[in-house]
Amino acid sequence: MTITIIIAICILLLIAYTFDLTTAKTKIPSVILLLIFGWGIRQLSELFEIKIPDLVPLLPLFGTLGLVLIVLEGALDLEMNKSKFTLVKKTVISAVISMFVLAFAFAFSLHYYYDFPFKIALVNVIPLCVISSSVAIASAGNLAGNTKEFIIYESSLSDILGVLFFNFIALNEMITLHSFGEFGLQLVIMFVISLIATIGLSFLLSRIDHPTKYAPIIILMILIYALSEIYHLPALIFILFFGLFLGNIGELRKIKIFNIKSKNDLVLEVDKFRDIVREGAFLIKAFFFTLFGYSFHTEEIINHDTLALAFIVTASIFVVRFLILYFTRIPIFPLLYISPRGLITILLFFAIPGFQAISLVNKSLIIQVIIITSVIMMIGMMVTKKPKEQEQKLVDEQLASGSKSKQDKVFE
Repeated sequence: MTITIIIAICILLLIAYTFDLTTAKTKIPSVILLLIFGWGIRQLSELFEIKIPDLVPLLPLFGTLGLVLIVLEGALDLEMNKSKFTLVKKTVISAVISMFVLAFAFAFSLHYYYDFPFKIALVNVIPLCVISSSVAIASAGNLAGNTKEFIIYESSLSDILGVLFFNFIALNEMITLHSFGEFGLQLVIMFVISLIATIGLSFLLSRIDHPTKYAPIIILMILIYALSEIYHLPALIFILFFGLFLGNIGELRKIKIFNIKSKNDLVLEVDKFRDIVREGAFLIKAFFFTLFGYSFHTEEIINHDTLALAFIVTASIFVVRFLILYFTRIPIFPLLYISPRGLITILLFFAIPGFQAISLVNKSLIIQVIIITSVIMMIGMMVTKKPKEQEQKLVDEQLASGSKSKQDKVFE
């Protein structure tokens, strides 16, 4: 039995790796293939009456670990300097406006048409309003320049803001000035923790000479994240802060505490750490999405009761995204297509307190929105041609400034 499980896990991971290899050529997100793969395993197991242990309860565990590693992986690849200020500002605007407009519009609709309490409706719709960094960042690997960085920043910020927004609404029975005061205090505390923990972990990374050095850093990082979550602190801020800090360690070498080793040695350590994180993110993501696909029942995917609502939700997502990109003078294509729902959507959906859950926002709706947004992203990436070097340079300049692109002027 043990050998059989080992063989099954090895085959699963090799197939997942094959999906990752083919994504660049097929433009089919590996996430979609993993979901289909997991669903296919369920169909075969039922057809041949093969008993598979129920691993679905492990979804929140794999999801949380995957979220941490994926956000860290994306943050490690980002450059922070003055030239990126406009780009970062645009990603913040896009992430914030998109989430709040969609959340309040969906919640108002549920309140007005179905008479759900507005606060309860808001808790239930927030998971549908957050861009999934696990899906978006993986797809952004085929993009270049500021376009790729825009996706990484935007999706990571969307995840962080989505968790903050969800916790704030779900954990406060009444939204008062006191609630906002507590929320502001939590942010301050998390920033202080992030600064201290980041400096401490970076110090350890530069000083540990033992052959095993990266695993303890990752374990400590996850421990800090988990402890912060227990006290309902915005723990993803720490992950993003830590990743940005390490990813830009070369820019910070003038600070005395980081002169323990030469610049090259420290940068080399960060490069090795980045590789370990990337490998870990791949493993966790493969398990999570395969397991989530396995949890699908066919009737949930083709549930006619929620299909129309799923298309309305998806259409709203892309209409709002188009308007935001247009009015903020951000190049529309291919960014318009990259607004998938995924891991963070699932985690927040599972986190909805039982007494606040409503039947209209159910697993079928979540699955359908995830699939439809991922398919739209896949088709969009397929029809989008890779820009030439000069065209990419022009797009990078547009993202770093406020000028409009030629494609934007078509819509004027």
